[in-house]
Amino acid sequence: MKKLFYSKKIAPYVFICPFVITVLLFWLVPICNGVLLSFQDVLKEQWVGFDNYSRLLTDSIFLKALWNSFKYMVGTLLLLIPFPMLFASLLNSKLMRKADFFKSIYFIPALTSVVVAGTIFRLMYGEASTSLFNQILGLFGMSPIKWLKGAETSFFALLLLACWRWTGVNILYFLAGLQSIPTELYEAASIDGASKWQQFVKISMPLVKPTTVYVLTISIYAGLSMFLESNMLFKGNNSPNNIGLTIVGYLYRQGVEKRALGYACAVGFILLIVVMAVNIIQLKITGTFKEERE
Repeated sequence: MKKLFYSKKIAPYVFICPFVITVLLFWLVPICNGVLLSFQDVLKEQWVGFDNYSRLLTDSIFLKALWNSFKYMVGTLLLLIPFPMLFASLLNSKLMRKADFFKSIYFIPALTSVVVAGTIFRLMYGEASTSLFNQILGLFGMSPIKWLKGAETSFFALLLLACWRWTGVNILYFLAGLQSIPTELYEAASIDGASKWQQFVKISMPLVKPTTVYVLTISIYAGLSMFLESNMLFKGNNSPNNIGLTIVGYLYRQGVEKRALGYACAVGFILLIVVMAVNIIQLKITGTFKEERE
C-alpha cells in the first residue's frame, strides 16, 4: 500500500481525482439526465422522441428569447472588451496617479448583489418624471419615457446594467495581462519613437491576446445565459411583449412555472449547443486551436 500511494505514476491520478469526480457528479451526469428528459413528457411519463425539439423550431416565444439573448451577448462583447482593455491600459500607465484607488472603485459594482443592483436600476428607469433617467431627459427639455416598456430602451437599460456591473472585473483581467508584459518592450518602442497609441496597438493588444480570448469566452457564456439581471430589472420573468425574455428565462418559465420539465430540458440542451458552437467558432477565428497545435 505504501508503494501504491508513493508511486509517481499513480500520484497524478490521485491529485486529479477530486476534479474528475466533481465533473462527473455535477456536470456530466446532470447533462446526460437532462438530455434524456428532453425526449420525454415528464408529467405524463411518456417518451415523445424529438417532439420537444420540433416544437422549439416553431415556438415564436423561444425564438424571440434566443434573439434577445444573442443580441444582448453581442452588445456586451462590443462594450465589455474594448473599453475595459483601454481603461486597463490607462491604469497600467506610469502617468496614472492613485491607480489602486480607481481599481477599487471600478470593482465595487461586482461586489454588489444582482438583486440589489437590479432593484436600484429599476427605480432609476421608472416611468415617473422624478426617476433619475427621466430627470436627465428633463434637463434637455425632453418628455419622460417608459424605459422598460420599449424594446430599444429596455435593451439599453440591460446593457447599461451589464457595463456598470462587469466593467471593473474585465479591467482587472486585462490589467493582469498587461502587467505580465515586460516593460523593456515599451522602453524600446519609446526609443524608436513609437507613440503611446502605437505601443498599445503593436505591443499591448497582441501580447494580451490570451487574456482577450479568455474574457471573450466567458463573456459569450455570460451573455447567452443571462437571466437574473433581466428578472430583477423587469420585476419578474414576464416583461412586456417578452422584450426582456432570455433563453434561461424561457427555460425557467417552462420548467419551473409551467412544470414542463422535458421541454425545459430541450431548451437547456439547445442553449448548451449554441454556447459551445459560438465559443468554438470564436476560438477558431482567434487562432487558439492553431496555437495549441504549434
